[in-house]
Amino acid sequence: MLEAVPNVSEGRDASAILAIGRELASHARLLDVHSDADHHRTVYSLVGEPAELVASLVSGVAAACELIDLRLHEGVHPRVGAADVVPLVYLHAGDAELARGAALEVAARIGEEIGLPVFLYGDVGAGRRPALFRRGGLAALDRRVAAGELVPEFGPARVGQRSGAVLVGARKPLVAYNVDLATDELELAREIAAAVRESSGGIAGVQAIGLRLPQSGRVQVSMNLLDLERAALHDVVAAVASEAAARGIAVAGGELVGLVPESVLQAARAAGVQVAGVDESRVLERLAGSSRY
Repeated sequence: MLEAVPNVSEGRDASAILAIGRELASHARLLDVHSDADHHRTVYSLVGEPAELVASLVSGVAAACELIDLRLHEGVHPRVGAADVVPLVYLHAGDAELARGAALEVAARIGEEIGLPVFLYGDVGAGRRPALFRRGGLAALDRRVAAGELVPEFGPARVGQRSGAVLVGARKPLVAYNVDLATDELELAREIAAAVRESSGGIAGVQAIGLRLPQSGRVQVSMNLLDLERAALHDVVAAVASEAAARGIAVAGGELVGLVPESVLQAARAAGVQVAGVDESRVLERLAGSSRY
């Protein structure tokens, strides 16, 4: 059994979110749906055998492309596709090859059956990360493909503006977590993000960006923890709070996006820390109900 965590560029239209979810649940088990209107993005978490996930993901991507028009899309989260990223996730190292095989099959079918350009990342993409393709946005990706700088592994060698491209990957689990700050100063959120992310000399295994949230009037540090052995969630959240306090800013709240491996909750409890939004109801293994996990 594997997990898949497709991210689609729709976080406001409840009927579209539901319709895409129905397709994703057509063969696999849909465990969680997390939508965000400011990000204008929905993250689905599903589990199943490789063949089940492949079938569900292809159906879900097709539905996303039918229901989402990126030419009308406005959201704070970087994206290059209606179905932006489609990762296959292995929770055990022994299942890595299964995840890679499923990812390649999903990518091939999206390119052939749906006719979208597909780029590979993670364990099937020479370690590349989605940020490589999102740099400059969809228009920039189109120009880079036209110039031959980037070449899709599957599908057409052009990027349409309505549905964009799909980034398909295989990877071990990560945690997506957002910390809201009690300020509207975007530059401060960007400073804090730079202080904690690995690429700026911060915490190993952490990606972070500062975003403005129009609906709340606040700003946010949005993070992916790529290496949970080197970057414990409770430690990273504490680091963000410390950086905020050093700038005279209070933390207004924390938000888990999707699910977490049980090890994340266990590590926080062992440290005597309660991370907002992280409890038994958000643990992947418990929701999956499988002894494999």
